[in-house]
Amino acid sequence: MSVISEENVRGESVFSDISADNEDLQPTEIESMCMNCYQNGTTRLLLTRIPFFKEIIVSSFSCANCGWANTEIQSAGRIQDRGVCYTLKVQSKHDLNREVVKAECATTRIPELEFEIPPFTQKGSLSTIEGLIDRAVAGLEQDQPVRRATDPEVASKIDEFIEKLRKLKDVEDEFTLVIEDPSGNSFVENPVAPQRDEALTVSRFQRTVQQDMQLGIRADDDLEQEPDSNSVEAMRNEVLVFNTNCPECNAPASTNMKLVQIPHFKEVVIMATICDSCGHRTNEVKSGGATEELGTKITLHITDPSDMTRDVLKSETCAIFIPELEFELGMAAVGGKFTTLEGLLKDIKDLIVSKNPFVTGDSGVTGRMQKLMEFGEKLDKIVAGEMDVHFILDDPAGNSYLQNVYAPDPDPEMTVEKYTRSFQQNEDLGLNDMKTEGYQEEN
Repeated sequence: MSVISEENVRGESVFSDISADNEDLQPTEIESMCMNCYQNGTTRLLLTRIPFFKEIIVSSFSCANCGWANTEIQSAGRIQDRGVCYTLKVQSKHDLNREVVKAECATTRIPELEFEIPPFTQKGSLSTIEGLIDRAVAGLEQDQPVRRATDPEVASKIDEFIEKLRKLKDVEDEFTLVIEDPSGNSFVENPVAPQRDEALTVSRFQRTVQQDMQLGIRADDDLEQEPDSNSVEAMRNEVLVFNTNCPECNAPASTNMKLVQIPHFKEVVIMATICDSCGHRTNEVKSGGATEELGTKITLHITDPSDMTRDVLKSETCAIFIPELEFELGMAAVGGKFTTLEGLLKDIKDLIVSKNPFVTGDSGVTGRMQKLMEFGEKLDKIVAGEMDVHFILDDPAGNSYLQNVYAPDPDPEMTVEKYTRSFQQNEDLGLNDMKTEGYQEEN
Protein backbone atom coordinates (compact mmCIF):
# COMPACT_ATOMS: atom_id res chain seq x y z
CA MET A 1 0.00 0.00 0.00
CA SER A 2 1.28 3.44 -0.93
CA VAL A 3 1.29 6.08 1.79
CA ILE A 4 1.43 9.89 1.54
CA SER A 5 4.26 10.57 3.98
CA GLU A 6 5.04 13.72 5.93
CA GLU A 7 8.34 13.94 4.05
CA ASN A 8 6.51 14.03 0.71
CA VAL A 9 4.18 16.78 1.86
CA ARG A 10 6.95 18.90 3.32
CA GLY A 11 9.52 18.11 0.64
CA GLU A 12 8.93 17.65 -3.06
CA SER A 13 5.46 17.78 -4.57
CA VAL A 14 3.13 14.86 -3.91
CA PHE A 15 1.65 15.42 -7.39
CA SER A 16 3.61 13.31 -9.89
CA ASP A 17 3.78 13.68 -13.66
CA ILE A 18 2.07 10.94 -15.67
CA SER A 19 4.80 8.63 -16.95
CA ALA A 20 5.15 4.90 -17.61
CA ASP A 21 8.79 5.18 -16.47
CA ASN A 22 7.84 6.39 -12.98
CA GLU A 23 7.65 3.24 -10.87
CA ASP A 24 6.91 5.28 -7.74
CA LEU A 25 3.65 6.57 -9.23
CA GLN A 26 1.34 4.21 -7.39
CA PRO A 27 -2.12 4.94 -5.97
CA THR A 28 -2.67 5.24 -2.25
CA GLU A 29 -5.04 2.52 -1.01
CA ILE A 30 -7.43 3.17 1.86
CA GLU A 31 -9.90 0.72 3.36
CA SER A 32 -13.33 2.35 3.42
CA MET A 33 -17.00 1.46 3.74
CA CYS A 34 -19.08 0.59 0.70
CA MET A 35 -22.17 2.80 0.54
CA ASN A 36 -24.04 0.05 -1.36
CA CYS A 37 -23.66 -3.00 0.93
CA TYR A 38 -22.00 -1.33 3.95
CA GLN A 39 -19.12 -3.82 3.92
CA ASN A 40 -15.48 -2.79 3.64
CA GLY A 41 -14.13 -1.91 0.21
CA THR A 42 -11.01 -0.18 -1.13
CA THR A 43 -10.52 3.44 -2.18
CA ARG A 44 -7.51 4.23 -4.38
CA LEU A 45 -6.21 7.80 -4.57
CA LEU A 46 -3.85 9.04 -7.28
CA LEU A 47 -2.39 12.55 -7.12
CA THR A 48 -1.29 13.62 -10.60
CA ARG A 49 -1.01 16.49 -13.07
CA ILE A 50 -2.97 16.99 -16.28
CA PRO A 51 -0.88 18.53 -19.09
CA PHE A 52 -1.71 22.16 -19.95
CA PHE A 53 -3.90 22.20 -16.82
CA LYS A 54 -3.20 21.56 -13.13
CA GLU A 55 -3.05 19.05 -10.28
CA ILE A 56 -6.01 16.79 -9.52
CA ILE A 57 -6.88 13.94 -7.15
CA VAL A 58 -8.36 10.88 -8.85
CA SER A 59 -10.24 8.55 -6.47
CA SER A 60 -11.60 5.12 -7.36
CA PHE A 61 -13.67 2.90 -5.04
CA SER A 62 -14.37 -0.80 -5.54
CA CYS A 63 -16.13 -3.34 -3.33
CA ALA A 64 -15.19 -7.01 -3.60
CA ASN A 65 -18.33 -8.04 -1.73
CA CYS A 66 -21.07 -6.58 -3.96
CA GLY A 67 -19.06 -5.45 -7.00
CA TRP A 68 -20.10 -1.79 -6.67
CA ALA A 69 -17.56 0.74 -7.99
CA ASN A 70 -17.30 4.43 -8.77
CA THR A 71 -14.68 6.99 -9.78
CA GLU A 72 -14.48 10.73 -9.20
CA ILE A 73 -11.97 13.58 -9.30
CA GLN A 74 -11.32 16.61 -7.15
CA SER A 75 -9.26 19.66 -7.98
CA ALA A 76 -6.16 19.83 -5.81
CA GLY A 77 -5.62 23.49 -6.61
CA ARG A 78 -7.23 26.56 -5.19
CA ILE A 79 -10.41 28.14 -6.53
CA GLN A 80 -9.28 30.33 -9.42
CA ASP A 81 -9.69 34.11 -9.53
CA ARG A 82 -12.22 33.80 -12.36
CA GLY A 83 -14.64 31.19 -13.62
CA VAL A 84 -14.12 29.39 -16.92
CA CYS A 85 -16.50 28.39 -19.71
CA TYR A 86 -15.56 25.84 -22.40
CA THR A 87 -17.67 25.73 -25.55
CA LEU A 88 -16.85 22.82 -27.87
CA LYS A 89 -18.31 22.21 -31.32
CA VAL A 90 -18.37 18.40 -31.58
CA GLN A 91 -17.93 17.76 -35.30
CA SER A 92 -16.63 14.17 -35.53
CA LYS A 93 -16.32 10.97 -33.52
CA HIS A 94 -12.70 11.93 -32.88
CA ASP A 95 -13.96 14.81 -30.71
CA LEU A 96 -15.71 12.29 -28.46
CA ASN A 97 -12.28 11.10 -27.28
CA ARG A 98 -11.25 14.49 -25.86
CA GLU A 99 -10.39 14.28 -22.18
CA VAL A 100 -12.59 16.33 -19.85
CA VAL A 101 -12.24 17.32 -16.22
CA LYS A 102 -15.63 18.37 -14.87
CA ALA A 103 -15.64 19.84 -11.37
CA GLU A 104 -18.55 19.18 -9.05
CA CYS A 105 -19.63 22.83 -9.22
CA ALA A 106 -19.66 22.94 -13.06
CA THR A 107 -22.80 23.18 -15.19
CA THR A 108 -22.92 21.03 -18.36
CA ARG A 109 -25.19 21.98 -21.27
CA ILE A 110 -26.04 20.66 -24.72
CA PRO A 111 -28.08 23.56 -26.21
CA GLU A 112 -29.34 21.60 -29.24
CA LEU A 113 -31.24 19.23 -26.91
CA GLU A 114 -32.02 21.92 -24.29
CA PHE A 115 -30.24 19.57 -21.88
CA GLU A 116 -28.52 20.76 -18.71
CA ILE A 117 -26.77 19.07 -15.78
CA PRO A 118 -26.96 21.59 -12.90
CA PRO A 119 -23.99 22.19 -10.57
CA PHE A 120 -23.50 20.02 -7.47
CA THR A 121 -25.73 17.22 -8.85
CA GLN A 122 -22.77 15.01 -9.87
CA LYS A 123 -19.38 14.33 -8.36
CA GLY A 124 -16.34 15.67 -10.17
CA SER A 125 -15.19 13.40 -12.97
CA LEU A 126 -12.20 12.73 -15.24
CA SER A 127 -13.64 11.35 -18.45
CA THR A 128 -14.12 11.96 -22.17
CA ILE A 129 -16.94 13.64 -24.08
CA GLU A 130 -18.36 10.17 -24.78
CA GLY A 131 -18.02 9.34 -21.09
CA LEU A 132 -20.01 12.45 -20.11
CA ILE A 133 -22.83 11.41 -22.44
CA ASP A 134 -22.79 7.83 -21.10
CA ARG A 135 -22.91 9.13 -17.54
CA ALA A 136 -25.88 11.36 -18.35
CA VAL A 137 -27.69 8.40 -19.95
CA ALA A 138 -26.97 6.20 -16.92
CA GLY A 139 -28.34 8.88 -14.59
CA LEU A 140 -31.58 9.17 -16.56
CA GLU A 141 -32.00 5.39 -16.79
CA GLN A 142 -31.47 4.85 -13.07
CA ASP A 143 -35.11 5.39 -12.01
CA GLN A 144 -36.80 4.33 -15.24
CA PRO A 145 -38.16 0.98 -13.88
CA VAL A 146 -40.00 2.86 -11.13
CA ARG A 147 -41.28 5.51 -13.55
CA ARG A 148 -42.62 2.89 -15.96
CA ALA A 149 -44.70 1.48 -13.12
CA THR A 150 -45.88 4.77 -11.63
CA ASP A 151 -45.93 7.20 -14.59
CA PRO A 152 -45.59 5.44 -17.98
CA GLU A 153 -46.08 8.67 -19.96
CA VAL A 154 -43.13 10.43 -18.30
CA ALA A 155 -41.02 7.29 -18.60
CA SER A 156 -41.76 7.12 -22.34
CA LYS A 157 -40.67 10.75 -22.86
CA ILE A 158 -37.45 10.11 -20.93
CA ASP A 159 -36.78 7.01 -23.08
CA GLU A 160 -37.12 9.20 -26.18
CA PHE A 161 -34.69 11.75 -24.74
CA ILE A 162 -32.20 9.02 -23.78
CA GLU A 163 -32.26 7.82 -27.39
CA LYS A 164 -31.45 11.38 -28.55
CA LEU A 165 -28.47 11.48 -26.19
CA ARG A 166 -27.21 8.13 -27.48
CA LYS A 167 -27.50 9.30 -31.09
CA LEU A 168 -25.15 12.18 -30.27
CA LYS A 169 -22.32 9.62 -30.16
CA ASP A 170 -22.88 8.89 -33.86
CA VAL A 171 -22.14 12.59 -34.56
CA GLU A 172 -24.45 12.57 -37.57
CA ASP A 173 -25.03 16.27 -36.86
CA GLU A 174 -22.72 18.77 -35.17
CA PHE A 175 -23.65 19.59 -31.58
CA THR A 176 -22.34 21.91 -28.88
CA LEU A 177 -21.05 20.96 -25.43
CA VAL A 178 -20.77 23.76 -22.86
CA ILE A 179 -19.04 23.34 -19.49
CA GLU A 180 -19.32 26.40 -17.28
CA ASP A 181 -17.37 26.25 -14.01
CA PRO A 182 -17.33 29.21 -11.58
CA SER A 183 -14.34 27.69 -9.72
CA GLY A 184 -12.20 27.77 -12.89
CA ASN A 185 -11.03 24.19 -12.27
CA SER A 186 -12.69 22.32 -15.15
CA PHE A 187 -10.85 21.49 -18.36
CA VAL A 188 -11.43 20.31 -21.94
CA GLU A 189 -8.48 18.90 -23.90
CA ASN A 190 -7.01 20.73 -26.88
CA PRO A 191 -5.64 17.86 -29.04
CA VAL A 192 -3.73 20.22 -31.36
CA ALA A 193 -1.83 22.10 -28.64
CA PRO A 194 0.14 24.35 -28.82
CA GLN A 195 -1.87 25.51 -31.85
CA ARG A 196 -5.27 27.12 -31.47
CA ASP A 197 -8.23 24.74 -31.41
CA GLU A 198 -10.77 26.14 -33.86
CA ALA A 199 -13.57 23.97 -32.42
CA LEU A 200 -12.99 25.00 -28.79
CA THR A 201 -13.70 28.40 -27.26
CA VAL A 202 -12.43 29.17 -23.76
CA SER A 203 -13.70 32.26 -21.95
CA ARG A 204 -13.18 33.58 -18.42
CA PHE A 205 -15.80 35.37 -16.36
CA GLN A 206 -16.23 37.15 -13.05
CA ARG A 207 -18.23 35.17 -10.53
CA THR A 208 -21.48 36.52 -9.15
CA VAL A 209 -21.98 36.99 -5.42
CA GLN A 210 -24.28 33.97 -5.43
CA GLN A 211 -21.61 31.80 -7.08
CA ASP A 212 -19.05 32.95 -4.49
CA MET A 213 -21.46 31.87 -1.76
CA GLN A 214 -22.04 28.48 -3.42
CA LEU A 215 -18.29 27.91 -3.52
CA GLY A 216 -17.95 28.87 0.14
CA ILE A 217 -15.58 31.79 -0.45
CA ARG A 218 -18.06 34.45 0.64
CA ALA A 219 -20.30 34.44 3.69
CA ASP A 220 -24.03 35.03 3.27
CA ASP A 221 -23.75 38.31 5.18
CA ASP A 222 -20.50 39.44 3.54
CA LEU A 223 -21.00 42.93 2.08
CA GLU A 224 -18.79 44.83 -0.30
CA GLN A 225 -16.76 47.54 1.46
CA GLU A 226 -15.02 50.54 0.02
CA PRO A 227 -11.23 50.41 0.35
CA ASP A 228 -9.71 52.59 3.05
CA SER A 229 -7.59 55.31 1.41
CA ASN A 230 -5.12 55.23 4.31
CA SER A 231 -4.58 51.46 3.95
CA VAL A 232 -4.05 51.83 0.18
CA GLU A 233 -1.43 54.51 0.78
CA ALA A 234 0.29 52.26 3.33
CA MET A 235 0.44 49.47 0.75
CA ARG A 236 2.33 51.76 -1.63
CA ASN A 237 5.09 52.26 0.94
CA GLU A 238 5.68 48.76 2.23
CA VAL A 239 5.82 45.08 1.29
CA LEU A 240 2.90 43.16 2.76
CA VAL A 241 3.52 39.55 3.82
CA PHE A 242 0.83 36.96 4.41
CA ASN A 243 0.90 33.20 5.00
CA THR A 244 -0.15 30.74 2.32
CA ASN A 245 0.66 27.24 1.05
CA CYS A 246 3.09 26.37 -1.73
CA PRO A 247 1.16 25.54 -4.93
CA GLU A 248 3.76 22.86 -5.74
CA CYS A 249 4.32 20.88 -2.49
CA ASN A 250 1.58 22.37 -0.24
CA ALA A 251 4.08 23.27 2.49
CA PRO A 252 3.55 26.51 4.47
CA ALA A 253 5.05 29.49 2.62
CA SER A 254 4.90 33.27 2.56
CA THR A 255 3.63 35.54 -0.19
CA ASN A 256 5.00 39.08 -0.56
CA MET A 257 2.76 41.74 -2.10
CA LYS A 258 3.67 45.27 -3.21
CA LEU A 259 2.14 48.08 -5.25
CA VAL A 260 4.58 49.16 -8.00
CA GLN A 261 4.36 52.05 -10.46
CA ILE A 262 5.58 50.99 -13.94
CA PRO A 263 7.11 53.92 -15.86
CA HIS A 264 5.00 55.23 -18.77
CA PHE A 265 2.19 52.87 -17.75
CA LYS A 266 0.26 52.42 -14.50
CA GLU A 267 0.26 50.99 -11.01
CA VAL A 268 0.21 47.21 -10.57
CA VAL A 269 0.15 44.73 -7.70
CA ILE A 270 3.04 42.24 -7.71
CA MET A 271 2.76 39.08 -5.59
CA ALA A 272 5.71 36.70 -5.17
CA THR A 273 5.79 33.36 -3.33
CA ILE A 274 8.97 31.47 -2.39
CA CYS A 275 8.80 28.01 -0.80
CA ASP A 276 11.67 27.13 1.56
CA SER A 277 10.72 23.42 1.42
CA CYS A 278 10.95 22.70 -2.31
CA GLY A 279 12.38 25.95 -3.68
CA HIS A 280 9.36 26.63 -5.91
CA ARG A 281 8.97 30.29 -6.92
CA THR A 282 5.98 32.06 -8.41
CA ASN A 283 5.18 35.64 -9.26
CA GLU A 284 1.81 37.00 -10.22
CA VAL A 285 0.74 40.45 -11.34
CA LYS A 286 -2.65 42.10 -11.14
CA SER A 287 -3.59 45.52 -12.45
CA GLY A 288 -3.89 48.13 -9.75
CA GLY A 289 -6.41 50.10 -11.80
CA ALA A 290 -9.75 49.57 -13.44
CA THR A 291 -10.43 48.02 -16.83
CA GLU A 292 -9.55 50.52 -19.56
CA GLU A 293 -12.19 51.89 -21.93
CA LEU A 294 -10.37 50.31 -24.90
CA GLY A 295 -8.49 47.06 -25.34
CA THR A 296 -4.80 47.09 -26.26
CA LYS A 297 -2.94 45.11 -28.91
CA ILE A 298 0.87 45.40 -28.77
CA THR A 299 2.93 43.98 -31.66
CA LEU A 300 6.73 43.75 -31.38
CA HIS A 301 8.91 42.73 -34.33
CA ILE A 302 11.76 40.84 -32.66
CA THR A 303 14.90 41.73 -34.63
CA ASP A 304 17.72 41.56 -32.06
CA PRO A 305 18.64 39.47 -28.98
CA SER A 306 18.53 42.69 -26.93
CA ASP A 307 14.73 42.63 -27.33
CA MET A 308 14.71 39.77 -24.81
CA THR A 309 15.57 42.23 -22.01
CA ARG A 310 12.42 44.33 -22.53
CA ASP A 311 10.12 44.45 -19.51
CA VAL A 312 6.73 42.81 -20.04
CA LEU A 313 3.57 43.10 -17.99
CA LYS A 314 1.11 40.41 -19.04
CA SER A 315 -2.20 40.68 -17.23
CA GLU A 316 -4.41 37.66 -16.53
CA THR A 317 -6.76 38.85 -19.32
CA CYS A 318 -4.06 38.99 -22.01
CA ALA A 319 -3.64 36.51 -24.90
CA ILE A 320 -0.30 35.91 -26.67
CA PHE A 321 0.22 35.31 -30.39
CA ILE A 322 3.29 34.39 -32.46
CA PRO A 323 1.94 34.30 -36.05
CA GLU A 324 5.08 32.76 -37.59
CA LEU A 325 4.66 29.71 -35.30
CA GLU A 326 0.86 29.65 -35.69
CA PHE A 327 0.82 29.89 -31.89
CA GLU A 328 -1.88 31.32 -29.66
CA LEU A 329 -1.97 31.24 -25.85
CA GLY A 330 -5.29 32.20 -24.31
CA MET A 331 -5.81 34.55 -21.41
CA ALA A 332 -4.95 33.23 -17.91
CA ALA A 333 -2.90 30.32 -19.31
CA VAL A 334 0.25 31.55 -17.56
CA GLY A 335 -1.53 34.05 -15.30
CA GLY A 336 -0.49 37.64 -14.75
CA LYS A 337 3.28 38.22 -14.90
CA PHE A 338 5.78 41.06 -14.69
CA THR A 339 9.02 39.79 -16.21
CA THR A 340 11.24 40.19 -19.28
CA LEU A 341 10.35 39.01 -22.77
CA GLU A 342 12.90 36.21 -22.36
CA GLY A 343 11.35 35.19 -19.05
CA LEU A 344 7.87 35.11 -20.55
CA LEU A 345 9.01 32.96 -23.49
CA LYS A 346 10.69 30.53 -21.09
CA ASP A 347 7.48 30.34 -19.04
CA ILE A 348 5.59 29.49 -22.24
CA LYS A 349 8.13 26.76 -23.07
CA ASP A 350 7.80 25.32 -19.56
CA LEU A 351 4.02 25.25 -19.86
CA ILE A 352 3.90 23.69 -23.33
CA VAL A 353 7.02 21.48 -23.42
CA SER A 354 9.36 21.19 -20.43
CA LYS A 355 6.73 20.48 -17.78
CA ASN A 356 4.36 18.58 -20.03
CA PRO A 357 4.38 14.94 -18.82
CA PHE A 358 3.01 13.68 -22.15
CA VAL A 359 6.16 14.72 -24.03
CA THR A 360 8.17 11.80 -22.60
CA GLY A 361 7.39 8.27 -21.53
CA ASP A 362 5.11 5.64 -23.00
CA SER A 363 2.07 7.88 -22.55
CA GLY A 364 3.29 10.25 -25.28
CA VAL A 365 1.87 10.20 -28.79
CA THR A 366 4.80 10.19 -31.22
CA GLY A 367 3.41 12.81 -33.61
CA ARG A 368 2.40 15.18 -30.85
CA MET A 369 5.68 14.67 -28.96
CA GLN A 370 7.71 15.56 -32.05
CA LYS A 371 5.53 18.60 -32.74
CA LEU A 372 5.94 19.94 -29.19
CA MET A 373 9.70 19.34 -29.15
CA GLU A 374 10.08 21.25 -32.43
CA PHE A 375 8.00 24.08 -31.00
CA GLY A 376 10.33 24.25 -27.98
CA GLU A 377 13.37 24.43 -30.27
CA LYS A 378 11.80 27.33 -32.17
CA LEU A 379 11.23 29.23 -28.91
CA ASP A 380 14.91 28.71 -28.05
CA LYS A 381 15.86 30.19 -31.43
CA ILE A 382 13.67 33.24 -30.77
CA VAL A 383 15.37 33.80 -27.40
CA ALA A 384 18.79 33.46 -29.05
CA GLY A 385 17.84 36.00 -31.73
CA GLU A 386 18.06 33.40 -34.51
CA MET A 387 14.44 33.65 -35.65
CA ASP A 388 12.56 36.65 -37.03
CA VAL A 389 9.06 36.71 -35.54
CA HIS A 390 6.33 39.03 -34.33
CA PHE A 391 5.30 38.83 -30.68
CA ILE A 392 1.74 40.02 -29.96
CA LEU A 393 0.05 40.86 -26.65
CA ASP A 394 -3.71 41.25 -27.05
CA ASP A 395 -5.41 42.42 -23.85
CA PRO A 396 -9.10 43.41 -24.08
CA ALA A 397 -8.84 44.94 -20.58
CA GLY A 398 -6.00 47.24 -21.71
CA ASN A 399 -3.85 46.33 -18.69
CA SER A 400 -0.79 44.81 -20.39
CA TYR A 401 2.48 46.55 -21.25
CA LEU A 402 5.65 45.98 -23.27
CA GLN A 403 8.62 48.28 -22.68
CA ASN A 404 9.45 50.87 -25.31
CA VAL A 405 13.25 51.09 -25.11
CA TYR A 406 13.14 54.34 -27.14
CA ALA A 407 10.69 56.10 -24.78
CA PRO A 408 9.51 58.83 -24.89
CA ASP A 409 10.16 58.54 -28.66
CA PRO A 410 8.22 55.99 -30.78
CA ASP A 411 9.63 52.48 -31.05
CA PRO A 412 10.26 51.62 -34.74
CA GLU A 413 9.74 47.88 -34.11
CA MET A 414 6.63 48.11 -31.94
CA THR A 415 3.05 49.19 -32.64
CA VAL A 416 0.30 49.75 -30.08
CA GLU A 417 -3.33 49.62 -31.21
CA LYS A 418 -6.36 50.56 -29.16
CA TYR A 419 -9.64 48.87 -30.04
CA THR A 420 -13.20 48.68 -28.82
CA ARG A 421 -13.99 45.31 -27.31
CA SER A 422 -16.33 42.83 -28.93
CA PHE A 423 -19.50 41.71 -27.18
CA GLN A 424 -17.85 38.38 -26.23
CA GLN A 425 -14.82 40.16 -24.78
CA ASN A 426 -17.10 42.34 -22.66
CA GLU A 427 -18.84 39.17 -21.50
CA ASP A 428 -15.48 37.65 -20.54
CA LEU A 429 -14.56 40.77 -18.56
CA GLY A 430 -17.98 41.14 -16.94
CA LEU A 431 -18.70 44.33 -18.90
CA ASN A 432 -21.94 44.04 -20.83
CA ASP A 433 -22.79 47.65 -21.53
CA MET A 434 -19.95 48.67 -23.84
CA LYS A 435 -19.87 49.27 -27.61
CA THR A 436 -18.74 46.59 -30.05
CA GLU A 437 -16.79 48.37 -32.78
CA GLY A 438 -13.64 47.41 -34.69
CA TYR A 439 -9.99 48.33 -34.21
CA GLN A 440 -8.87 51.90 -33.71
CA GLU A 441 -5.25 52.95 -34.23
CA GLU A 442 -3.60 54.83 -31.35
CA ASN A 443 -2.38 58.31 -32.21
